[in-house]
Amino acid sequence: MTSLLPPVKPRPRDRYRIGIVDTTFARVDMAQVAIEEIRRLSARAEIVRRTVPGVKDTPAEARRLLDEGCDILMVFGWVSRSQIDKTCAHEACQALMLLRVFYGRHIVEVFVHEDEAEDEKALYQIAINRAREHAQNVVLLMERPHELTRFAGKGLRQGVPDVGPLRGE
Repeated sequence: MTSLLPPVKPRPRDRYRIGIVDTTFARVDMAQVAIEEIRRLSARAEIVRRTVPGVKDTPAEARRLLDEGCDILMVFGWVSRSQIDKTCAHEACQALMLLRVFYGRHIVEVFVHEDEAEDEKALYQIAINRAREHAQNVVLLMERPHELTRFAGKGLRQGVPDVGPLRGE
């Protein structure tokens, strides 16, 4: 059976390409925060950023970046409190899941839902922290994936306080 997906072109092993997709719908430029964090942490990362109108447009752009040879993606989404936006975000997540399966690549979703916080200051901080912490995860996934194992079962959260591990006490 012939693959429906194009082959990925290899690149030098000392470099990797991170694709970043964000939206004009977002109320915080989370992608820029992530880019700054990635540049702070790694000289090996090449970054390709694309911006689309809304969360439903992110899977198509994500596929384009995978077709162009990105090794890993970060997809930023902003979800309002409305039910239609929650549904659209869910549909976008489903499409991104299919891309993960078909391409065998990590796509780190960095979605912020407006109902995660009661006030805009707290929501802003969640967005900034989530972008920064997921950028750190992306660099670890690409450069030192074995280091993530030491955090297994720790109840870590991105953007909000960690909940910690359960203790069977």
